[in-house]
Amino acid sequence: MTSNAGGQQSDSSGVVASRSASSLWLRLLFLSSIAAVLALVVTSVVAAAMNGGQGVLSVAFGGVLVMVFFAISLLIGHFVGRDNPSGAVGLFVASYFVKVVGFAVVLFVLGAPSWLHGRWFVIGAVVAVVFWQAAEIYGFSKARLQIYNDPEVRKGGNDVHP
Repeated sequence: MTSNAGGQQSDSSGVVASRSASSLWLRLLFLSSIAAVLALVVTSVVAAAMNGGQGVLSVAFGGVLVMVFFAISLLIGHFVGRDNPSGAVGLFVASYFVKVVGFAVVLFVLGAPSWLHGRWFVIGAVVAVVFWQAAEIYGFSKARLQIYNDPEVRKGGNDVHP
């Protein structure tokens, strides 16, 4: 079984050929980051109109935390998934646990900064989650992942079917 998730694609002879395109994970990271940043810019404009700089900083802080949280997973997929796709799933689960606990510890130990506007922090985080996930779903829907090897071709040109 071959996959082009790591930037490789099987040709008709079943040989994996390297492609010059970047990996699926990096494309998703780029697409999701752009979507989240654009949505956070719009949200920041509204926050600035309602609560000034405090609202903008709170939106940015909530959004950046979410983006870092999700970017770690995509980077794990890029570095681990191309060599060991099955092992990447276990690493995703382990990293998710570490990220949730780690972020919770940081937020509880450091506490909320005095400049943080709670409502805009949550709005920024939710906006980042929604747009990041929507972009990931869109990116995955456009990915062409080969699940099965191409069928073998006989010399006569007919496909061999089991």
